[in-house]
Amino acid sequence: MLDHSCQVQRHALRERGDDCYETPEVAVPPLLRVEPLLQQPRHIWECACGRRGNIVNVLRANGHRVLATDLVDYGAPITPPAYYRIDFLLEYKLPDGVEIVLTNPPFKLCEQFIAHALTLCPRVIMLARLALLESERRCRILEGCGLAGVWVFRKRLPMMHRDGWEGRKANSGMAFAWFVWDRSHTGPTTIERISWER
Repeated sequence: MLDHSCQVQRHALRERGDDCYETPEVAVPPLLRVEPLLQQPRHIWECACGRRGNIVNVLRANGHRVLATDLVDYGAPITPPAYYRIDFLLEYKLPDGVEIVLTNPPFKLCEQFIAHALTLCPRVIMLARLALLESERRCRILEGCGLAGVWVFRKRLPMMHRDGWEGRKANSGMAFAWFVWDRSHTGPTTIERISWER
């Protein structure tokens, strides 16, 4: 008999809609503490900012200039405002001054977001499931393309519930990490553990 308690539970694609699972704000400060690319103010494009702009808000509070965009217009209370109805996968020019693309991409489009970001920008940072490291089909985004670091959360992040979820709240059953690409990076990928708790 299978023990379903150890399996990752997912909602059907039709239930997930636009795949808006807001990033817990606690996921961002540990990245800022350890990632060399973010040790000084940068111009960052957060291309899947969602309704609340949790990543955007933390980055801006720490001195970074952030262009916030999303495909869906949530009418979000992000200040300065976000730009909606922008399909990142159809953008073929990096906005002026942007140095880093940093986001928590929609789960169903994670690999496409990474591959596209890597064509646009020399520095890319994505929050993704640790399982991204698996699979032969992901070689093009994981090998020989500047994957400099993987910052793995030693404790599971608080659950990211889909936008509008009214059901039971639970802890996350998935392991997440920040993946960092830098075109100038050569050599092995550094994998280190970080904590979202002080």
